Amino acid sequence: MAQCNAQVIPKPGKSRAAALTITHPNAAGIDIGSAAHFVAVPPDRDDQPVREFPSFTVDLNALADWLTACKVDTVAMESTGVYWIPLFELLESRGFTVLLVNARHVKNVSGRKSDVLDCQWLQQLMTYGLLSGAFRPAEQVCVLRSLYRQRGMLLRSQARHVQHMQKALTQMNIQLTNVLADVVGETGQKILRAIVAGERDGQVLGAMKNVRVRASVDEIARSLQGTWRTEHLFALKQALNAFDFVGTQLTECDREIELQLQSLKANDGDPAKGKKRGRARNAPKFDLRTQLFQMCGVDLTRIDGVDVTTALAVVSEVGTDMTRFPTIKHFTSWLGLCPGTKITGGKVMSGKTKRVANRAAQSLRLAAAALRSSKSALGAYFRRMCSRMDKPKTVTAAAHKLARLIYTMLTKGEEYTDQGQDYFEERYRERVMRALSQRAAKLGMQMIPIAKPA
Repeated sequence: MAQCNAQVIPKPGKSRAAALTITHPNAAGIDIGSAAHFVAVPPDRDDQPVREFPSFTVDLNALADWLTACKVDTVAMESTGVYWIPLFELLESRGFTVLLVNARHVKNVSGRKSDVLDCQWLQQLMTYGLLSGAFRPAEQVCVLRSLYRQRGMLLRSQARHVQHMQKALTQMNIQLTNVLADVVGETGQKILRAIVAGERDGQVLGAMKNVRVRASVDEIARSLQGTWRTEHLFALKQALNAFDFVGTQLTECDREIELQLQSLKANDGDPAKGKKRGRARNAPKFDLRTQLFQMCGVDLTRIDGVDVTTALAVVSEVGTDMTRFPTIKHFTSWLGLCPGTKITGGKVMSGKTKRVANRAAQSLRLAAAALRSSKSALGAYFRRMCSRMDKPKTVTAAAHKLARLIYTMLTKGEEYTDQGQDYFEERYRERVMRALSQRAAKLGMQMIPIAKPA
């Protein structure tokens, strides 16, 4: 009889005394809605353990009072739009431990067809410690994050008004965009405002160009020969006024961001002089690099590809306290920049990164894409990865490296020093030579270097 070598695999949980233990006995679950919130507490705390509270402020205070009367100390809620923010802030100010849980962890459970059952299920899962809270930075960092997101919304709105200007010019057959790289630059603004004021002479308008504009006065004058229809001039005027109005709001928003950065200042001093870089086009007008250095204690802009706007995007989303991320792998996983681990039966099925709507990761990807022509070690790494994989994967890999550098700088307080692309290429050559030597030794061969020709 053939001998059976099958291995007996113990059933999951067989070696443990108890499969589930109660870790949060005083937990409550809240299902968030736009008009009302459903709250569930442990069944032994009240005759009606599930109640509905409207979303008015008075009712939210009554909800917090009821939780206090039921001796609840931990609350779990799902994020539904922005309706959870007022209740989250209220409960947190009242001393509750509030966890904003991931909806993907609880949505795929059958048999739950109403909000009442949703809140009860959240309460049960939280009682047994099966839910983990989402990352939320400190209160002052949340203020900075809201201001920076408001600034991004204003920039997008301003870009739409620029498109409206270009549409009005095209309808009048004013081909100004073919001779100027930017219609809202210094030269473009002078010409557009003169057109709105009533000037139609192409030579006069062309003479307003900056000395750095390559197009001649005659070329600009030919591009300004159009129909000058009244309705399109009116649309151009309104688009220009809207552009100026949003610019005023941007200035006010930048002032608020500067004040918030000053309140987050952790040390005094100025960053050391690094590479001379041009100011980013949409960067705030104040000294943002110094403000970020005084907040973080390190100069994040010393990393190649990371400018002041990228550093502000990351700091406003994450903050400077990295204790919420135990390791650097947790941080890159939260950003959605690390490889995936889709494994079935011990076989890796896919290493694709998970889709995460993370503004910090998006900024790091944009910074990584700018490393293509960089003469730094990071630029050499980007070009080396481009030879191995396609462009999107290369951008993600380079963004992952940038995230690791930022995490290391914020946790250890060390400045980044670029070793240069020659240093990176030499290290890469050493790794290749070592691998070839080991492979030759396995085949019983020996590598002998040849002398370079004179």
